[in-house]
Amino acid sequence: MRFVKVLLLVAMLLSVGSVFAQDAGSGAGLTIGFSQVGSESAWRTAFTEAVKAEAEARGINLLFSDAQQKQENQIAAVRSWIAQGVDAIIIAPVVETGWDEVLQEAQDAEIPVVIVDRNVTADPSLFVTRVSSDFVHEGRLAAAWLVQATAGKCAIVELQGTVGSSAALDRQKGFNEVIALFPDMKIVASQSGDFTRTGGKQVMESFLNSMDPSSICAVWAHNDDMLIGATQAMKEAGLDPADDILTISVDAIPDIFKAMMDGDANATVELSPYMGGPAFDAVVAALNGVELPKWIPVAGGIYFPDTAAEEYAKRGG
Repeated sequence: MRFVKVLLLVAMLLSVGSVFAQDAGSGAGLTIGFSQVGSESAWRTAFTEAVKAEAEARGINLLFSDAQQKQENQIAAVRSWIAQGVDAIIIAPVVETGWDEVLQEAQDAEIPVVIVDRNVTADPSLFVTRVSSDFVHEGRLAAAWLVQATAGKCAIVELQGTVGSSAALDRQKGFNEVIALFPDMKIVASQSGDFTRTGGKQVMESFLNSMDPSSICAVWAHNDDMLIGATQAMKEAGLDPADDILTISVDAIPDIFKAMMDGDANATVELSPYMGGPAFDAVVAALNGVELPKWIPVAGGIYFPDTAAEEYAKRGG
């Protein structure tokens, strides 16, 4: 069954690739609005920079809006771009819900919308496609590593991402699906650190103050920045991160590889920031009348300390 799923995924990717090869150009001369969640993490900043660089390389006039993690700012930006008559709109949504009305307004104005990174619960007919990683798979991969590392017995504290975001919801779902198969794998505390380093540190401090630190087997963080904040809290409490308490997180930013090199982190699951290219390809394909699948996945892997130095150098560390 797993092999069949892999074949189906490969077939879908090849299908999408052939559509782009035949119908998508660079997008030169297009004006595209891009609403970004904010700059709450190093990964988010890298994502923004990658999209801007891709737009510049293609000759796209990119109108960028930083929502500062507020959905109302995103909706205001989208309505502004609709009024301006842009060629297309790309949205990295803060949260999943509350999008139908403004997406309907874009559709009424015949402006295609592509969703990137996080998901929306809106009517799928209101947007062209979503370009993203598989957040559920990221959670499953993180949990599978932790099960193997602990022989299926671990008391886990969880640092959740922004409440209501698809990244937080889906990573939690995937992780919980796997550990549910192992009776001795338990999440003993869970709280949102809002995807920020400061939030991760504060939440971990709370966990360490409210329970016996020696009872905590591992910390599972929905992103690297929260994990790095948590390692700071552990050190200040006299603990040795990655030894006294195992760590697993998502993003694969340069700083997490530095933490691995320093012996402070065990593993990270990659969330690729390079979604601008597929998103712009989807825009051009849509403007050319091509019907696309509703999800275009962007793949990532899992990394460990043995390749940390190499990855740190590769990623601009």
